Amino acid sequence: MAGARVLFGGFPRTELVQESRRDGRSREWIPVWRVQLVCGLVTADVEIARLEWENAHRDLAEAVLDPAREESLNLQLEAVTMELRRRVGGTFTLQELAAEYARADAWSRSALAERAAPGWPRTLSLVEGAAFHLYSRGAADYAP
Repeated sequence: MAGARVLFGGFPRTELVQESRRDGRSREWIPVWRVQLVCGLVTADVEIARLEWENAHRDLAEAVLDPAREESLNLQLEAVTMELRRRVGGTFTLQELAAEYARADAWSRSALAERAAPGWPRTLSLVEGAAFHLYSRGAADYAP
């Protein structure tokens, strides 16, 4: 499937399988390990969002090294993360988080304006992406 990564997981189970010979007569019953695969798809939009979140988190980590910006950026990150927690909750998937990320511009502006975090219009996308990156680690289907 184009644009998707397939993740496999499963559990082993034993079965008795009758081994057969070339002439068609059966030999004996032997135990064979079978693996039942459980397949889940991670869509391209989730992967793209995750890349954006990782890049924003990396850029934010560099930006907070400036002592003049550190407090403001941390306040902004906290405000977006609190609103994200309120909207998504504690149990979620990466797909649900990516869907919320698509709508985040509207509510993250409001959350930052209410908290009066200084300088937020210039750093909105940076803080937004970093908050989603940090929050994504709690997803039910998170894999680094």
